[in-house]
Amino acid sequence: MLSLQEISDRLELQQLATEYTYAIDTRDYDRLDAVFLPDAWIDYTEMGGIAAHYPEMKAWLAMAMAPFGNFLHLIANFDLRIYGNAATGNIACFNPMETPERPGGRQVMFMALWYRDTYVRTPQGWRIQTRREDQCCNHNIPPEIRASAQA
Repeated sequence: MLSLQEISDRLELQQLATEYTYAIDTRDYDRLDAVFLPDAWIDYTEMGGIAAHYPEMKAWLAMAMAPFGNFLHLIANFDLRIYGNAATGNIACFNPMETPERPGGRQVMFMALWYRDTYVRTPQGWRIQTRREDQCCNHNIPPEIRASAQA
């Protein structure tokens, strides 16, 4: 049976993950300051991004997401393990994205991935210490996006 502290921790960690998705999907990248530790390490390389500490990643996200018309990060299947003031998480994400305009209009691509996280409890609440994306599957990725992800 879960203790009240464990229930509270799990809800706080789920809300942290939700805050991340809203920050990205609304392009309000400053909201990520309350999600990541200032020195957090983030690795998006498996999905075509970069690996960097949080400040560099925050700047890169704004640039990398700018060409996409719309996108949505749907998260589920929270596998959270709490060890006092530290925790780990595996969270499934389904991410449809409207690709940049091309002759003939737009198309939607789909990506599915796992967030592999470590967390630390701080005086301000839980924060992500490390995040790695692991690819599950994708569909309908335009050749130019696929090529840049493999470069």
